[in-house]
Amino acid sequence: QVQLVESGGGLVQAGGSLRLSCAASGRTLSSYAMGWFRQAPGKEREFVAAISGTGGARYYADSVKGRFTISRANARNTVYLQMNSLKPEDTAVYYCARTLRFGERSQSSYDYWGQGTQVTVSS
Repeated sequence: QVQLVESGGGLVQAGGSLRLSCAASGRTLSSYAMGWFRQAPGKEREFVAAISGTGGARYYADSVKGRFTISRANARNTVYLQMNSLKPEDTAVYYCARTLRFGERSQSSYDYWGQGTQVTVSS
């Protein structure tokens, strides 16, 4: 069993930055790719970013490319999402999740999810 816990969300002004963390317990994450998703009010959950088990490969949704950076510290069993130049449209609940297959953007490919952390960007 794996437990994922996100933290680091909050209220920030447009143009500001936040760093989200996703800490895992119960099993090491180093063998698994990880992803971040988000869900805005009234919208479906969408893919944000993913990183391979070693951290050597990453990819992003077009909407966050160049502003967000996904990283991981396997020794700490933690994955991060650094969010810069935040926009009001980035407001959402952000979730981290685990997958056995790097390169997947579909939620159905992710088997464990955290409870989410709220990010609110004011204009």
